[in-house]
Amino acid sequence: MANFVLIHGAGGDGWYWHRLRPLLEAAGHETVAVDLPADDDTADFGTYTDVVVKAVGDRQDLVVVGQSLGGFTAPMVCDRLGAELLVLVAAMVPRPGESAGDWWANTGHDAAFRAKAVEDGRDPDDWSPEVVFIHELDPDLSAASFDHVKEQSGAPFADPWPLSAWPDVPTRVVIARDDRFFPAEFQRRVTEERLGITPDEVPGGHLPALAHPEALAERLLAYVDQLG
Repeated sequence: MANFVLIHGAGGDGWYWHRLRPLLEAAGHETVAVDLPADDDTADFGTYTDVVVKAVGDRQDLVVVGQSLGGFTAPMVCDRLGAELLVLVAAMVPRPGESAGDWWANTGHDAAFRAKAVEDGRDPDDWSPEVVFIHELDPDLSAASFDHVKEQSGAPFADPWPLSAWPDVPTRVVIARDDRFFPAEFQRRVTEERLGITPDEVPGGHLPALAHPEALAERLLAYVDQLG
């Protein structure tokens, strides 16, 4: 049995994982979905890590999963607690000493985002959530998602990522095939350049745990099976 530690992205909360958790639990595992203090201007990634570590408690056999901005926190949790596995899902991949604020320019995100929008026939200046994030959700789920949005503080984006190296934990990366925010080719390049890992793909856009929980669960469970 694994304990899945689920870390959401910017401006969200643990609700993001609510469709995925029952699928992992039905397979005999436990899940912890953390609510990060995203709207707290005093909270940095160290604070986020403290919140996750407290939520984990004395659980063992950890599979730490970070979504989007959670890609900065998840490795820090593994550095503190250790883990059987670290999984990044449609996530930012930091380098030691790089701030989350600098990550965008360092990776060439803006050009990749705009190129994907033009390729899709969309307005490259349209960053609205309806277009970039929740376009593939059904109306009820889309409406519910707005009840779980916080104003993301800029505090975590300011300071250099504090780890001197990637944690010594087996790492897997999942990208979303039709992600409009972090386009798949962009994600593939960044992952291979920074981690030397060829990522796996799931269907859909930037929020696979909401839009395609079955496909994401299948991928995560396969990783756990590979651990033996």
